[in-house]
Amino acid sequence: MSFPSSGRTIHVLGFAGSLRRNSYNRAALRAASEGLPEGITMDIFDLAPIPLYNEDLEKEAFPAAVTDFKARIADADALLIASPEYNYSIPGVLKNALDWASRPPGQSPLPGKPVAVMGASTGYFGTARCQYHLRQVFVILRMLPLVTPEVFIPQAQSKFDPDGRLTDEQTRQHIQSLLVALRDWTIRLQGPDR
Repeated sequence: MSFPSSGRTIHVLGFAGSLRRNSYNRAALRAASEGLPEGITMDIFDLAPIPLYNEDLEKEAFPAAVTDFKARIADADALLIASPEYNYSIPGVLKNALDWASRPPGQSPLPGKPVAVMGASTGYFGTARCQYHLRQVFVILRMLPLVTPEVFIPQAQSKFDPDGRLTDEQTRQHIQSLLVALRDWTIRLQGPDR
């Protein structure tokens, strides 16, 4: 179901749960940002500068990268996460970033934030388990995940060229459908008066 956008534009913040330079998930985010449907703008945030969560750091002063990340989340209308799957679950770098963004209690920009997930892997399941585990984490963070469409990108090595450009048209269409659904979901949640 698609909801009329009423000419509104939503701003999406995307980030990948991988630090690898030639990550398929970072490439999938770039592909998303290069083919945005009408009514969407998008920035991509690099999680690499975010340190491992340490409550001592939180008590002293939030690291600048964490402060920037939280501000960018707060400014965005919605989030798009692209993540690989590590050992049947969420990569540590992604969980760490979400943990930082949830702190301190009562000062997180995550509650009520619409979020969509996609994932690429060289295996046959395209990060399905990671995505389902992320949805469990979204519950405690009180985020509002988009339920469908689900975007799993299996055998990613056959869908991106050596320079990280998406070459598979069907995958491109799936990503486009996800973005359209995220736009409509976000506008629906924001209500008609925004």
